[in-house]
Amino acid sequence: MPTPTPFLEATMQQLNCCILMPTYNNAGTLKRVVDGLLQYTQSIVIVNDGATDGTKDILRDYPQVHQIQLLKNKGKGNALKIGFQEALNLGYDFAITIDSDGQHFPEDIAVFLEALQKEETKNVLYIGSRNMEQADVPGSSSFGNKFSNFWFWFETGIRLTDTQCGYRIYPLKEIEKLNLYTPKFEFEIEVIVKASWSGTLVKNVPVKISYDEAERVSHFRKGPDFARISVLNTWFVLVAIFYIKPRNFFRRIKKKGMKKFFAEEVLGSNDSPKKKALSIALGLFIGLSPFWGLHTLLVFGAAFLFRLNKPIAFAFSNISLPPFIPFILYLSVQIGGWVTGEKLVFSLDTISENFLALKGLKTYLVGSFVLAIMVSLTAGLFGYFTLSHMAKRKMAVENG
Repeated sequence: MPTPTPFLEATMQQLNCCILMPTYNNAGTLKRVVDGLLQYTQSIVIVNDGATDGTKDILRDYPQVHQIQLLKNKGKGNALKIGFQEALNLGYDFAITIDSDGQHFPEDIAVFLEALQKEETKNVLYIGSRNMEQADVPGSSSFGNKFSNFWFWFETGIRLTDTQCGYRIYPLKEIEKLNLYTPKFEFEIEVIVKASWSGTLVKNVPVKISYDEAERVSHFRKGPDFARISVLNTWFVLVAIFYIKPRNFFRRIKKKGMKKFFAEEVLGSNDSPKKKALSIALGLFIGLSPFWGLHTLLVFGAAFLFRLNKPIAFAFSNISLPPFIPFILYLSVQIGGWVTGEKLVFSLDTISENFLALKGLKTYLVGSFVLAIMVSLTAGLFGYFTLSHMAKRKMAVENG
C-alpha cells in the first residue's frame, strides 16, 4: 500500500484540505490514479457516481479512502456537489478535485498547495492550466477551451488560459454559499462564474496533462453537453449584462466616490482621448435612444464590438436614469415635431396614453434619434478636445 509523502501530507492537514474525486466507469485507470494519490495523502474522498463497470470492486481494496456510493449516475456536477458537502461535513476547508481518467498527475497537488500558501486571501479558486498546444491534445478540446475562456472573460472580466480543466482547488465554505443548479459537465462552468461574481478570486496554476487515447474514457457527449454549456453561457451573458456589470459599476462608484471614480476611470484611464470621447458619445447616444429596457445590453455590446471603454460608455448611458426621463421625452417630442412638422402636445398626463395608442410615435422616434445624435456628437467633440488638451498639459508638466 502506498505511503503518503510526509511533507505534503502535513501541508494538506495544515490547510485543512482533501482530495475529491468523482468517478464514473473509469475502471481502467481508477486503481492507478488512487495509488498515485495515496503516495501524497490519505485525505481522499471518492464519489462513485453510479458506475456500472468494475469501479465498486476496485474501491473495496481501499478501505482507508472515504467513499460515497451513488446508486444512479446523475452527472459530474451532481457528484461534485455531493462531494463538496461531504468534505464540509468531514471538516475540510478546501478540496482539490481531480479526474479519474488518468489525465492529471497527482504530483501537481503540490502546485495547488504552494499557490494557496502564497496567496494573501484564502477566498480563492485555482484552476489547472494545461498546455493545450502539446501534440496529444485533441483539436476539439483545444477549441472548446478557447471558446469557454472567451465566455468566462465576457461574463466576469477575468482572462484565464484554461477554464475547463477539472483539476482545481475549491474554497468549500465559499462554494457552499452559492446557489448551484446544474448537474452535469456544465457545473464546472457554473461554479467558477458564480464564484467570481460573488467575490472569489479565480486564477490559473500550471499543471501537466496526459491524453492517452488508448486508456482514457471520456463521458463528455459533444452534442448534448456542448448544447447545455451553450445554454448556460447564454443565460450568464444576459445576467452579466443586465445585472452583474451594472452592479459592479455602481459598487465601484460607491466605493470610490463619484469624484475619484471620474478621475480614475475617465481622466486616469490609459485610453487615448479619441477612445474616451467615442466612449462618451456612444454612451450618450444609446442612453438617449428609444430602446428602453435594452440600454445596458446595447451599451456593453457596442462598447465590446468597437473596443471602447466600457465603464465610460456605461456611465454616460445612465443619462436615462428615472429623474431625467421626463426631460428626455419632452425634448424628443419637441425636436421630432420640429423635424417632421407634426405637433404633439406633451403632457405627463397624456403622454403614456398617446404612446399606447401609437399617436405621435413617429414624432417621438425621429426626435429621439435626432436628440441622441446631436448630444452625442456635441459631447464627444467637446470631450475629445478637452481630454486632448488635458493630456498635452499633463505631458508638458511631466517633461518639465
